[in-house]
Amino acid sequence: MQTLCIIGDGSLSAMESVADRLAETTDKRVATVDHTVESVAATDNGSADAFRVDGDGGWTGEGAARSVRDLLDSLSTEYDYALVAGLAHHRLPTVAIGDAETPPSAGIVASAPTAAALDIASIVDQVDDVEPHITLETLVERAKASPKSDRSGAIATFTGRVRAKDSPDDARTEHLAFEKYAGVAEERLNAIRQELTDRDGVFEVLLHHRVGRMNDGEDIVFVVVLAGHRKEAFRTVEDGIDRLKDEVPIFKKETTTDEEFWLHETE
Repeated sequence: MQTLCIIGDGSLSAMESVADRLAETTDKRVATVDHTVESVAATDNGSADAFRVDGDGGWTGEGAARSVRDLLDSLSTEYDYALVAGLAHHRLPTVAIGDAETPPSAGIVASAPTAAALDIASIVDQVDDVEPHITLETLVERAKASPKSDRSGAIATFTGRVRAKDSPDDARTEHLAFEKYAGVAEERLNAIRQELTDRDGVFEVLLHHRVGRMNDGEDIVFVVVLAGHRKEAFRTVEDGIDRLKDEVPIFKKETTTDEEFWLHETE
């Protein structure tokens, strides 16, 4: 699912303009998340965390006290695009209006002094070029849709996440930042995926490593294997994550409470 956050005065109208443009130029499903609302039915007095979600086909949801990441995770299996007005996330592409404050490491795809000054067509053209929001659930659903799924008796998965400490005495990790060697990383991931899928009894292998900044507790990497039986599935998941870490050029910068440093992804 492709995502876009829009923040600053006029973010709601800008989001609606981007959604309208996507509707005109694609036949894909678009969800919009309004985080500018002051009150919704699910809250008594309103909340800074209140939101309203509108999906195509007239579906609407309202609520409060839910992070933008959790919201997007819940939308990712049903929608091709999710646009968020009034709230940004450090790992998501962002459009900034006026003097809106952006999270550290957020990817700024466009900015303008006012919402009216934004180039909506240019923003829409860039949406498909940014890193997609992939979840484990997204990949599992993709594996289940395989034409060979009727021969499968097992789906095995692996999720790697940011750990705060290796041992109790370690300095706490505040966040990790990941970068891929553009082009080369994708080639290696595709080669590993194809080689593992060619194994007897393995029908689908999906690998995804997120880039950008990930805070303590956030998911980093996913491996999903669709196989005939559990032994092939478990073995292939383990080989998949081991080969990803050993062979794919991904670099990370670790920031702890004491220091920060770059290292190759080997842990």
